[in-house]
Amino acid sequence: MRIEELEQFPAVRRIGYRDALVWQASVDRDRYFKLAKTIKAADGRLAALWGSDNIFAGDTSPSRFSVHALFYVQVHEKFIVKSGLLWVSVPVAEWPDNTFPTLGGIFPAAVRMERAVYDLLGLRAEGHLADRRPWLRHGAWPADQFPLRKDFPSPKTFPNTPDEYPIIQVHGEGVHSIPVGPVHAGIIEPGHFRFQVGGEKILRLEERLGYTHKGIEKRFEGMNFIAGVRLAGRVSGDSTVAHSFAYAMAVENLTESEIPPRAQWLRALCLERERVANHLGDLGALGNDAGLAFGLAQFSRLKEGLLRQNDRIFGHRYLMDMVIPGGLAKDLDSSGAGLIRQEINTLLPEIGRLQEIYEEHAGLRDRLATTGQVTPDLAARLGLMGVAGRASGQGWDLRVQLPTPPYHELDVKMATHQDGDVDARVTVRFEELREALRLQSEILTRLPPGEINAPLRPARPYACGLGWAESWRGEIYTWVRADDNNRIDRCHPQDPSWVLWPALEYAVLGDIVPDFPLINKSFNLSYSGHDL
Repeated sequence: MRIEELEQFPAVRRIGYRDALVWQASVDRDRYFKLAKTIKAADGRLAALWGSDNIFAGDTSPSRFSVHALFYVQVHEKFIVKSGLLWVSVPVAEWPDNTFPTLGGIFPAAVRMERAVYDLLGLRAEGHLADRRPWLRHGAWPADQFPLRKDFPSPKTFPNTPDEYPIIQVHGEGVHSIPVGPVHAGIIEPGHFRFQVGGEKILRLEERLGYTHKGIEKRFEGMNFIAGVRLAGRVSGDSTVAHSFAYAMAVENLTESEIPPRAQWLRALCLERERVANHLGDLGALGNDAGLAFGLAQFSRLKEGLLRQNDRIFGHRYLMDMVIPGGLAKDLDSSGAGLIRQEINTLLPEIGRLQEIYEEHAGLRDRLATTGQVTPDLAARLGLMGVAGRASGQGWDLRVQLPTPPYHELDVKMATHQDGDVDARVTVRFEELREALRLQSEILTRLPPGEINAPLRPARPYACGLGWAESWRGEIYTWVRADDNNRIDRCHPQDPSWVLWPALEYAVLGDIVPDFPLINKSFNLSYSGHDL
């Protein structure tokens, strides 16, 4: 897509995000749909979709609501390909029908996001691929009540009522269903998986999520910006640094506040430590699910050592509440830096030896190779990103294409593979582990002196800000809008699990039911980050 093609749509304008390319557009229904098709044709993809209630003090607009879509785009500017974000808003009138065009036929990941918009705001996606089944409600509130509307009586509880949810059936001789969940044998959050199988071969998988819906977006309303980061850090506990990072960036952008350079570098250090901890845990769990308990024992030992080191240096095993708007909550001293350097020198050879074992173990190879395959072509159509996307040939990493300080000064080596199976997702994790350790070492070498936080400026009434971070799982985007009292009017955090959960339904096709836990673990998606 050329810059001129993007800017041919009325109201598209560049907005200031330091060196990042970010555009904003307010368009009508027809242009919203046409713009989405143009972006798809230029190999762009949908990053997030959400809705908002626009009741402002003194607002008289007939379009009380808006639906917002965030697109990742690649544009040509003076013969150079650059990556950017396009935030598009389409007004939705309260009368007569509260509808907007579905993007499900263009971007498959939009379908569940649009269903959530209806459950929470009562805005209906219309089109031949629109799905009218509820997604988050589960009978927890009446069908004519919408919790994210400003006039919703909160806090309020309703009697839980059974809801009808027809599962799409596969018909044929010898085909039967296997329901799994939502309550599982392990200590995990609830999710329902309905397998349609012929023998043991999976013909179709349909997921149903939303059981852990917590009302996080409603809880953000009226919070001050500092208090809000504590909630953002608990959207998905395994990505607490990344969610806090994206939220803090959004707040700093909407308040036009700068943070000290030292805080920028320490944020990146925390983000890479979170990446290492989760990849270590995943590699152990994947070995265990494939019958190699030795892998679980060794990687659990390494992860536990890192978490104890976090607690020793920063005061929290998972670095919760470290990132705050304006900077960082705690500094790193010279002794802490020395401990991290020792840890890096210890981890690198151990990880290398464990990778050799994983690659040479015949039984493990038999389970991992060709299992749970998502081809690069399918991955592109589904908009995969993060570890799962890079393992299927999708070369997207926000640290590379949309780097926030200090990543614009770090030469991040992106790990990509073409096979798209469990084995490729394991290999990407190993490569990202080594790269995250290398980045930590470079950050410690180049860490500037100075303060670690700065005060925020007051927010302009109804100013908006975007923030993003490449978490260990994939891309996180956060959108924050201020009210007229320097507080949060609306906050939408988008976990990568929203895009990645639907892909799991495709990854299992043709495999056998006993391989599902292994395939599922190779994605390792968040229920909590999805359900909000």
